[in-house]
Amino acid sequence: MNVGRLRGLIWKESVQILRDPSALAIAFVLPLFLLLLFGYGVSLNAEHVPVGVIADHPNPQTEPFIATLRHSRYFDVHALPSLPAARAAMARREISGFVWLPGDFARQTLATGPAAIGVALNGVDANTARLVEGYLTQSWQIWLAQMQQEQASAAAFPVGLQTRIWFNPALRSRDYLVPGLIAVIMTLIGALLTALVVAREWERGTMEALMASPVTMAEILLGKLLPYFVLGMGGMVLSVVLAVTLFAVPLQGSLWVLTGASALFLLVALGMGLLISSLARNQFVAGQIAIVVTFLPAFILSGFIFDIRSMPAPIQFITHILPARYFVSILQTVFLAGNVWPVILPDAAALAGMAAFFLGITLWRSHKRLD
Repeated sequence: MNVGRLRGLIWKESVQILRDPSALAIAFVLPLFLLLLFGYGVSLNAEHVPVGVIADHPNPQTEPFIATLRHSRYFDVHALPSLPAARAAMARREISGFVWLPGDFARQTLATGPAAIGVALNGVDANTARLVEGYLTQSWQIWLAQMQQEQASAAAFPVGLQTRIWFNPALRSRDYLVPGLIAVIMTLIGALLTALVVAREWERGTMEALMASPVTMAEILLGKLLPYFVLGMGGMVLSVVLAVTLFAVPLQGSLWVLTGASALFLLVALGMGLLISSLARNQFVAGQIAIVVTFLPAFILSGFIFDIRSMPAPIQFITHILPARYFVSILQTVFLAGNVWPVILPDAAALAGMAAFFLGITLWRSHKRLD
């Protein structure tokens, strides 16, 4: 390894980056676009859900429960005259469900037995239906607690439930999604930066000029890796700053831990991009392979949106070979929980092993010849 030749290659790549708008766009414009798109456009929360309420005989027992629904940010309450009207409104998708308070609701409330209500939900969107069901149950429990206080019947309820939400007490899906999105962005940035740029050099014939020079393949690969590593880390810094400032995602853990984990993952992504460029020397093919092999698995199978534990067992096994799975776990832990070393250290070790694997395979496959 000649330090002078390596310095010259790094300078060449740095000048090429500054003259290439596409590399700067991938490193800085793409994270900004994706963070704005997913940060504001994707939400796993269900708020202001249109819900119908049918009270056969409105009375002092039904009004407090309806008021509980009206004062909740999760519901937009529509008063409906009858069950047929509620069914028709849900068929037209004007409401996502309805609550039916039967005519004997007041009598059952005043009696010793439980008072029954009817709840119907639109199950086309199963996730929203489950969320609405949970919100309705919570509203029902709030109303029961109020009734208990008014009737001074604490003896009938000897156990009180106190719920605490750890790590994301506001239950904001954005706090959960944005850290995972950073992993997806870094996967795409690292793979595209190296795969497209090296493939472009093959197309333009500049790689042949490098092959004819005294530089070794290790120097060529390292000369390409270091500038794009710095560029990728710049994109990571931009993503973290936007997450903390624009989206108000809390950063509970150490910034140094986040930087170290990001560096490991970026080495993995850059190694995958270099490996792709050694297999496909055409920009279009390299870009398609990078998206299919890196971006889509990271988006679907990393735990960014979909819980890995709810996937079939064979798919769960496949996720263990995806680098994004470990980086998503580290990011969500560092941002929301802090420096939880039993989670961070095994994931970081997996990333270090994958970085060594991909960079080693790329060096092994790369030769100073044109075939």
